[in-house]
Amino acid sequence: MGKIVTVNDAMQTGYSYELTEPEGRNFADDFKPELTPAEMLELGVFGGVYLRDGADEFPPEWFENARFADAKRDPAINFFEVNASQPLQVWRDKGWIYDDDPRGWFQWYCRYYYGRRIPVEDQRQIKRWKNMTRHIGQIKKYCAPGDLVCRRRQRQAVLHWAYDSRKI
Repeated sequence: MGKIVTVNDAMQTGYSYELTEPEGRNFADDFKPELTPAEMLELGVFGGVYLRDGADEFPPEWFENARFADAKRDPAINFFEVNASQPLQVWRDKGWIYDDDPRGWFQWYCRYYYGRRIPVEDQRQIKRWKNMTRHIGQIKKYCAPGDLVCRRRQRQAVLHWAYDSRKI
C-alpha cells in the first residue's frame, strides 16, 4: 500500500496511480467478482491480446500462466474459443471508456484488484459489472447446468467480466 505505479505501455505513457488497498482485498460490498485477473488471463480472455504489453504494471505471477496470442487477436485463445469482444472503438463511441483506463473495464478491474481506488469511477464500473447479470440469467434460462457448449459467446462475454461462466 502507498506504492506509486507508473504506466508506460502502448496505450498509456506516464500515467501514475497509488495503491491504497492491499491486492485483492477491501472491495466495495456490492462487488464480488468470481475470478481474479490472473485466473481470467489463464483461462483465456480477449483473444489473448489484452495486457501483453502492460505486464510490467502488475505482479509477474498474474502472467505466469496467461494465455497470450503470438500476434493478432486469436479467438482460439479464449476459454470458449469464440470472439466475444466488440472493437475498442465501439466502447469509446458509447462513452464507456474512462480516460485513465484506455483499455476499458478489464484494465479498471486489474487496477482495482491491485489496490487502486477512484470512488466515483469505481461505482460506475461496479454498476456496469452488475449489469452483466442479465446475461447470466439468459444462460441459466436457455442452457442446462454445466452445458459449456450452450451460448459459448455469451459465456465468454460473462467471463470477460470476472463471472465464472463455467459454473453456470
